[in-house]
Amino acid sequence: MREEAGGGRRRPERVCGAILSARGLSLCVAESCTGGRLAHRITSVPGSSGYFAGGVVAYSNAVKIRVLGVSGRLIGRRGAVSAETASAMARGAARLTGADVALSITGIAGPSGGTQLKPVGLVYIALACRGRVVVRRRVFDGARNAVRDAAAEAALELLEEYLNRPGGRPGPVRKGKRYGKED
Repeated sequence: MREEAGGGRRRPERVCGAILSARGLSLCVAESCTGGRLAHRITSVPGSSGYFAGGVVAYSNAVKIRVLGVSGRLIGRRGAVSAETASAMARGAARLTGADVALSITGIAGPSGGTQLKPVGLVYIALACRGRVVVRRRVFDGARNAVRDAAAEAALELLEEYLNRPGGRPGPVRKGKRYGKED
C-alpha cells in the first residue's frame, strides 16, 4: 500500500487549486526570497496547469524593476523588503500574466542581510485581485530554509483565506486578521 508524500497532511495548495478550478480563476506568483518554492508547491498539484498562469522569481532588484515593473524609486525609498514592494510585485505579476489572482513574497531569509528595522525572517506577502491588494507582514524564526518554507506556506494560507471569504467569490480580504509575529 502506497502512502501520499507528506504523510497525508492537509496541503493548502490542493485546497486552493480546487477552489480556483471550480471558480474558473487563474493564479500567478512573484517571488523573491522563496526562490520559486511557492510556484513549486502550486505546480505540485495535478491539474494545476488549468489555473496556474506562471510566476517570476525576481531575486534581484533589476528583475523586480524590468520584469515586474516595480519602481526603482520605490525600492530606493522603501527597500526591496517592504509592504509597498510586495504590493507592486503582485500587481506586476498580474499585469504580466493576465491572471485573476496574484501572490507575491519578498523578505530576508538570512542568515545575513537583516538589520534592526528589518530582521532576518521578515517577510511581506501580498495578494492582488480585482484592483485591490492586501499585504501581510510576518517575522519567522529559524534557519534560511525554514523561513523560506514558512513564507510559502503563509502565502498559500492567505490565498485560502481569500478564496474562502463569505459569499463564495473573491473580494477584499478582511484587514483585521493578521498572522505571525508582528510589531
